[in-house]
Amino acid sequence: MLESQDQNEEVEVEPRRSKMVRTEKSFGPDFLTFMLEGEPQTFKEAVNSTEGLMWKEAIKSEIDSILQNHTWEIVDLPPGCKPLSSKWIFKRKMKVDRSIDKYKARLVIKGYRQTEGLDYFDTYSPVTRINSIRMVLAITALRNLEIYQMDVKTAFLNGDLDEEIYMEQPEGFSAPGQEKKVCKLVKSLYGLKQAPKQWHEKIDNVMLSHGFKINECDKCVYVKDTKHGYVIVCLYVDDMLIVGSDDKMITSTKNMLNSRFDMKDMGLADVILGIKIKRTSDELILSQSHYVDKILGKFDKDNSGVARTPVDVTLHLSKNKGESVSQVEYSRVIGSLMYLMSCTRPDIAYAVSKLSRYTSNPGAKHWQGIIRVLKYLRFTRDYGLHYTRYPVVLEGYSDTNWISNVKDSKSHSGYVFTLGGATVSWKSSKQTVIARSTMESEFIALDKYGEEVEWLRHFLEDIPRWSKPVPPICIHCDSQSAIGRAQSNMYNGKSRHIRRRHNTIRQLLSTRVISVDYVKSKDNIADPLTKGLNRELVEKSSRGMGLKPIKE
Repeated sequence: MLESQDQNEEVEVEPRRSKMVRTEKSFGPDFLTFMLEGEPQTFKEAVNSTEGLMWKEAIKSEIDSILQNHTWEIVDLPPGCKPLSSKWIFKRKMKVDRSIDKYKARLVIKGYRQTEGLDYFDTYSPVTRINSIRMVLAITALRNLEIYQMDVKTAFLNGDLDEEIYMEQPEGFSAPGQEKKVCKLVKSLYGLKQAPKQWHEKIDNVMLSHGFKINECDKCVYVKDTKHGYVIVCLYVDDMLIVGSDDKMITSTKNMLNSRFDMKDMGLADVILGIKIKRTSDELILSQSHYVDKILGKFDKDNSGVARTPVDVTLHLSKNKGESVSQVEYSRVIGSLMYLMSCTRPDIAYAVSKLSRYTSNPGAKHWQGIIRVLKYLRFTRDYGLHYTRYPVVLEGYSDTNWISNVKDSKSHSGYVFTLGGATVSWKSSKQTVIARSTMESEFIALDKYGEEVEWLRHFLEDIPRWSKPVPPICIHCDSQSAIGRAQSNMYNGKSRHIRRRHNTIRQLLSTRVISVDYVKSKDNIADPLTKGLNRELVEKSSRGMGLKPIKE
């Protein structure tokens, strides 16, 4: 209120208002779907939701498993001890077609509050390599074997504990009349720092006590060989693949596992680690078309078309000096592509390797490279690795692109190893040292890939009924000068500066672990792992790697 000087009266003044227009906050087109389909975050939210009956059943199943396993004892808390708390985790397990398979509730202890040296010590636990899984599946195709799958329910509850750990009783399940007491853990529980290690020690002891041997190259591959036949078991945390030549031995293995753990027999394997397994009369096919659809639906909603090659040879990438694109979004798509590449798609290895160098500050050109890969995946959505009964020989291909990056003068190299008509191991990466010539870069690549040859050879040595000793593994190289350098022990002034650690290849040749043969560049299937190629060469190398469309 203001007072008028002329008429000595009060005048009412309208208050100032901001002219800023408030826009409606948008969380993106997926926000509504997320709210409808998100899992409950707390115990109360789960039991009070519209799906409360399903979640209650899942919670009861989890508690029953824990009690049947005698995971804890209800005791008074000793003086001076502080119990850990726990949390319920809820998850819908989905099928490949995105329909709900089951509702899963998991009781997890808050192990991040553990103290090293007091209630935990070592935490390391291995999982089987994806290369090992592909090797076993290739052998399955070669020998026309059946492959079965089993799942260990509540696997981490089986590990025996050495440390003394106390936990508050879980929400919603306090023992009647003992509400103030705590749980003394007798066995491991999800969330404990040492839970993976204790589970692996437990399964090791069980398998060894029943006549299995551990593959020296992969501690999660178990082998049993008798006069009646053999069985191979691959373990990835709680997922098991079981391959065998004798049905009785497979059944015996399943019965043994069922007697020691709470198992789920999933029959013939059709999906492992998100990879579809398809069997025909003469092939075993690995594919991830459903995962390609998921990537495209998440990162290429505009349906930007198709491309016949994963790399645009006219697009030259360098550090971004302009406006950046979303680093989070870029990292997410790189992570998705990397998983796809490492499982079943060696044809995008070079593109993913190259694009992943710019996750700290991606620009418009880098995103353009991402879109190119997505277009290529749309065109090759139905591609899969086709393993057959021939050839039974493991062989490799090596290639290098000298000074692929003029900024740091480093070369890019790649390798492919095939067995049963399709690739079982591959890699595309930039070399860590600067090579002074094409010969030198090819020689360094050959030497480096000798490490993978040794691993593959030793893996096969532990496979039942494989010819022993394993014959030399042939690596095909398109550089005659690099082959000559590897096969010769003569002094050469032009290559005297190459470090001794790069001369391992000579020892592998002399001990007949490997052999090296020349192959023309146009026939080198490792070529697309080092550079961008035209459509014809991309298709030719993909066929050479056993990567072909799946016939419905």
